[in-house]
Amino acid sequence: MPRTYLVTGAASGIGAAATALLREQGHTVLTADLEGGDITADLSAPAGRAALAARARELTGGRLDAVVACAGVARFEPVTIRVNHFGAVATLEGLRPLLAAGTHPRALVVGSIDSVHPTDPEILAAADADDEAAAVTAAQAAADRGEGHLVYSSSKAAVSRWVRRAAPEPAWAGAGIPLNAVAPGVVLTPLTRPLLDDPVTRALVERAVPMPLHGHSRPEQLAPLIAWLTSPENTLVTGQVVFADGGADAVLRGDRTW
Repeated sequence: MPRTYLVTGAASGIGAAATALLREQGHTVLTADLEGGDITADLSAPAGRAALAARARELTGGRLDAVVACAGVARFEPVTIRVNHFGAVATLEGLRPLLAAGTHPRALVVGSIDSVHPTDPEILAAADADDEAAAVTAAQAAADRGEGHLVYSSSKAAVSRWVRRAAPEPAWAGAGIPLNAVAPGVVLTPLTRPLLDDPVTRALVERAVPMPLHGHSRPEQLAPLIAWLTSPENTLVTGQVVFADGGADAVLRGDRTW
């Protein structure tokens, strides 16, 4: 049965691949991005997040069957925690009323294998407290001391933690809405190509994210998993961070689980 989806970050990468597959399956997909989508919204700012929810309501008549929050950035600066955590959470929370009116509603956010890498405790504490100003201050402090890489890993760890905490709550599980995250490894996109084309940075990337199963992935390889997790067939999986990473998590964390 055709469904109505909203995908953020749909202009490129995983968002574009998910959009293409869902449309091939016969679904209606509304797209959101900084430009070129059905909805133009800057998720780094509260005004842009509110505009996304308002415009989505207008375009859908107040109902959605699934939301895929793919929008994200990988800069070593505060905008990363603004978009990857606070923007993603605001997207899912802002569109939750539309999901509640949908059929077999589902929600998903794209995380990252970087969520298992070292993080900044102050950024995480601020994110857990839903204190965006404090998170931005902590992210800037990390960047100023030369640890900007912690901003990205912290942003992905924060949103993964939020999924784990929110999914069992009445607003999500209690309303029959599975909420999950997909955590890719290294995905071949315009963002990662320069890193992988340089032998020195490629070696660093492969050491940080070892992917023994088939190596680096293409966005199209993530799309079927996203489609299934947001389909009516998924009736039990919720609160999970599903590592679609070629085995990187298993290598990095061994036999440890949560």
